[in-house]
Amino acid sequence: MKYFGAHVSASGGVFNAPLNAMEIGAKAFALFTKNQRQWSAKALDNKTIDLWFENLEKSKIEAKHILPHDSYLINLGHPDSDAREKSLVSFIDEVQRCEILALDRLNFHPGSHLRKISIDECLDNIAQSLNKVIEKTSGVKLVLENTAGQGSNLGYKFEHLAYIIDKVEDKSRIGVCIDTCHMFTAGYDIRTKEAYDKTWDEFGKIVGFEYLSGMHINDSKPDLGSRVDRHDSLGVGKIGWDAFKFLANDSRMDDIPLILETIDESIWAEEIKTLYSFIQK
Repeated sequence: MKYFGAHVSASGGVFNAPLNAMEIGAKAFALFTKNQRQWSAKALDNKTIDLWFENLEKSKIEAKHILPHDSYLINLGHPDSDAREKSLVSFIDEVQRCEILALDRLNFHPGSHLRKISIDECLDNIAQSLNKVIEKTSGVKLVLENTAGQGSNLGYKFEHLAYIIDKVEDKSRIGVCIDTCHMFTAGYDIRTKEAYDKTWDEFGKIVGFEYLSGMHINDSKPDLGSRVDRHDSLGVGKIGWDAFKFLANDSRMDDIPLILETIDESIWAEEIKTLYSFIQK
């Protein structure tokens, strides 16, 4: 079964996110558990936590279909050890917030070398950081998101994701989120059935579907292989509807959060309804 949703607002408190998901007919959702553009945030208080669980119960959405996202400031591959430590501390806090909210996974961007160290060194930094996070936390899967490869961001090749996973000691605590826009602009075509099958077969061989823990469902403004990260509404961008029809009928994407991050939130309910309409009975 498919669980489509969107990255909804948690403005006013994380407890509003489940209600916002319900409003658009979502069976899954993503959220930031703190301000994504600040290093620190006040701790979750008891009232907030109680309201979170109360509203989550109303939504009937399970933890395994929720894909929280960490702060955009965090760079676990940072070439500077002090800056990397600051990111590590912040990321541990993000994981602990997920623990408090009984969320079982946390989505994050792998990291950037900032053109100061090699790709392999940056990937090693990321893996070492993740091993430290895993030592200090429990119960939350760390979900690597593929990137478009814009700037010095790593994770745009399946090989980058596989390299990090290989060096993470506890494989039960690591997963992958595939963003369709990022996949496409990184050079992986999914527009025809032949291209879709080829790309996902490659993913299966290099990374492995056992690690697929969520997806971001986005069309793309830029062209294939452009290495530019700009999302578009479904069917409007360069990917087109067919790829999302294939995905809606691909059992390998069952029972994980499939999250819209498309650019017009006013049509999220419509996009979710359309995605469900593609499923062949």
